[in-house]
Amino acid sequence: MTLVVGTDEAGYGPNLGPLVVAATLWDVAGPAAEAEAILAAASAALDDPWRDSKQVYRGGSGWAALEHGALAALTIATGAAPADWRSLVAAGAVPEAAGEPPERDTLEALTLPRAAPAHETAARAGVIAAGLAAHGVRLVAVHGRIVQPAQFNRLLGSGLNKSDILSQTTLELAAGILPAVPRGPAVIWCDRHGGRRRYAALLAAQFETAVVHVLAETAGHSAYELPAAGCRFEFTVGGEGRMPVALASMTAKYLRELSMLAFNAHWSARIPGLRETAGYPVDAARWRGEAEAAVRVAAVPWESVWRRV
Repeated sequence: MTLVVGTDEAGYGPNLGPLVVAATLWDVAGPAAEAEAILAAASAALDDPWRDSKQVYRGGSGWAALEHGALAALTIATGAAPADWRSLVAAGAVPEAAGEPPERDTLEALTLPRAAPAHETAARAGVIAAGLAAHGVRLVAVHGRIVQPAQFNRLLGSGLNKSDILSQTTLELAAGILPAVPRGPAVIWCDRHGGRRRYAALLAAQFETAVVHVLAETAGHSAYELPAAGCRFEFTVGGEGRMPVALASMTAKYLRELSMLAFNAHWSARIPGLRETAGYPVDAARWRGEAEAAVRVAAVPWESVWRRV
């Protein structure tokens, strides 16, 4: 038996809204050297049930497919589909975020699903779980971390850069989703973190080990063996081609898009005619200009709204 973890993020580049990182945990009936082939075969047999979120959801199109995939996974992992934001973050083991955003009440009022019919999601979850089991694969858990702007800015102020924040959050999440008592060797697949190529020092600090074997550090792939932790880490450009990473990508994007839905609803209620934003730099600057007065009247510090990147 091999444990496989996939991680990915959403919201690395925006000025508005949170950075979200997700991780998925899988049991694979086979040795570590065969885990990738087993997972690929299961994914192909199920017609790729989870894909890179950028392929599923783009420019507001594909919301139902994104939601369908994310909620089906949580249904498989926990036995029930979340019906609102609170049950969603509970199902994904998302901890209470430091520096909650001004739109928190709007976020917590969200009900689910937004577009994907619940009965269809439940039925799809059953089909996927059975198909995975036929290949000796089980989806065990889906976890997430949400770094709100206030926390993000505090981390920047502590001396970290944006890439550091992503790597630190990802490694903490990967360590947290692994069982306290290992059930077998673990392989952790991560999408490449920005332009970072070297991760040995970060891994040594996170897992409190002096021994990290560097297996590869190329332009497209970095790999490490941690003997004391019994695991192997890989950071790969285009890692979303692996099903565990693809599902992490969809989960992170789903959490991020729900967060932005609440963000836009909160501020649009205070500024009639305010256009929605996805939070990326050019449009975020437009939004900041239009929302400046309302944010000031609400006595909300910009550090809680605007991420310095």
